[in-house]
Amino acid sequence: AEAAKERGYDYLAVTEHSKRLTVARGLDEKRLRDQMREIDRLNEQPSGIRLLKGIECDILEDGSLDLDNEVLAELDLVVCSIHSKFDLPADKQTERVIRAMDNPHFNILAHPTGRMIGQRGPHELDVERTVEAALQRGCFLEINAQPDRLDLNDKHCRLAKEMGLKLALSTDAHSTTSLDYVRYGIDQARRGWLEPDDVINTRKWGELKKLLKRS
Repeated sequence: AEAAKERGYDYLAVTEHSKRLTVARGLDEKRLRDQMREIDRLNEQPSGIRLLKGIECDILEDGSLDLDNEVLAELDLVVCSIHSKFDLPADKQTERVIRAMDNPHFNILAHPTGRMIGQRGPHELDVERTVEAALQRGCFLEINAQPDRLDLNDKHCRLAKEMGLKLALSTDAHSTTSLDYVRYGIDQARRGWLEPDDVINTRKWGELKKLLKRS
């Protein structure tokens, strides 16, 4: 929170991994609620920055999410992502993501194509269908600013803009210094012809909260 405030942020979303990702010591429902209470305690103190209660929730192979809806409903935002079964064919991978978006607590699809530059190519995903599904359901896609991801790529950013979908720009920071990766995400967004209004987290928290509220 202090590092984000130093960089001029009004808010910072805390989005640890969910329980399926054991390599990252992902949070189960109990540990997530413990963290939420700690965030509430910090937000009660005058600090000049708000921490948002979030999670990066795994999308399972059948399109279900890795945590109970009851706890997801208590969060400010739910970021969802794929960390397994990268080799599904495009139709199945796309249906998997769209089924996940049907969950009313799904807000943002993180690193949508799953690529790791120099390590792993993108998984098969029909990005146009995914953007259309997000528009229909009130969801968003992420531009992940990590230099080894930069996902969405510039062409997909431009496609989303042309189709009318706003995006979220995230550092995916795992340390305070990684918050500086935001500049790579901004460059990626600009390559896709995005402007500030095309990115949901350029807004103040009150306006962003309305965008995240699915009808």
